[in-house]
Amino acid sequence: MSVPQGGGRKGGVAPSMNVTPLVDVVLVLLIIFMVVTPLLAKQLWLNLPKKDDPARLEPPSDDASKPVVLTVDQRGVIRINQAEVQRGELKERLARIFAARSDNVLYFDADDDAVYAVAVEAMDAARMGGARTIAVLTEKTRR
Repeated sequence: MSVPQGGGRKGGVAPSMNVTPLVDVVLVLLIIFMVVTPLLAKQLWLNLPKKDDPARLEPPSDDASKPVVLTVDQRGVIRINQAEVQRGELKERLARIFAARSDNVLYFDADDDAVYAVAVEAMDAARMGGARTIAVLTEKTRR
């Protein structure tokens, strides 16, 4: 603030804005954004199969084309592709299934009234049995 020398009220103070701190803050923010912006660039790696890939030329077996569906009903009964499985042998059974497959994808479907602890236990056993990806089904499967 400055005090007027000439006219105006006697002893009055005239306001004036000091923009130096504002410019300093804006320059610091500009430098920060200039440094951070290159770090925000995302890289997407895409691995495409080769044209003469022998795995694509072989016809898949009937077993390999069927998805592995693990279901838990409201009574706590666990099934793999509609075949009932005991809880104790679920891990070993899935390990045998995934040993013959290359995708290791498991589709999980639990009844709306299924006990939560049983459903989580089934997913844990599936993960220990070799399932790398567990896809939770949101719509009813065709039977």
